[in-house]
Amino acid sequence: MTTTGLNPKVNVFLSKAKKWQAEFEKLRSIVLDSELTEDFKWMHPCYTLNQKNVVLIHGFKDYCALLFHKGALLPDPRGILIQQTENVQAARQIRFTSLQEIIELENVLKDYIRAAIEVEKSGLEVELKETAKFTVPEEWERKLEELPALKTAFEALTPGRQRAYLLYFAEPKQSKTRESRIVKYMQHIFDGKGLKD
Repeated sequence: MTTTGLNPKVNVFLSKAKKWQAEFEKLRSIVLDSELTEDFKWMHPCYTLNQKNVVLIHGFKDYCALLFHKGALLPDPRGILIQQTENVQAARQIRFTSLQEIIELENVLKDYIRAAIEVEKSGLEVELKETAKFTVPEEWERKLEELPALKTAFEALTPGRQRAYLLYFAEPKQSKTRESRIVKYMQHIFDGKGLKD
């Protein structure tokens, strides 16, 4: 791994990591042994090609992972790519629970990274399910009928923001919970903000 081109924000992230620090550093060295550029997005090390996101390093309570932004398009001869949840359409993860696991898979990981770079160079895009095909809770439909201005504000959001809201609103089993989520985020939608903004 060369030290030129290292992003100082990633250095800070690694120095402050309370968990997975050694694993993150090893993943970083593996990714940087490619033509990708190191960046820092969504509070995590992100690696890009011509400013397009290719792979992200992130950690959770039980595992750390390499997340391939267009992982759904990658060949997976080892069967190690994981779809984080059923609603994640494009990204796929390779998960690790130890440094040793990463070391043993180093050459395999480099192959997956090279494949991800080729997918990005080819210009391929994951065909995303249209927002209109997502489940729309009855409570949300009623609210849009009651407040045409809310419908206008919602339709002005990006498709990704619309999908995030629809998934979040539809998730609870109880109508009361769905209703409270909708009420809580109405002002966000009027303000043109996404769920996480």
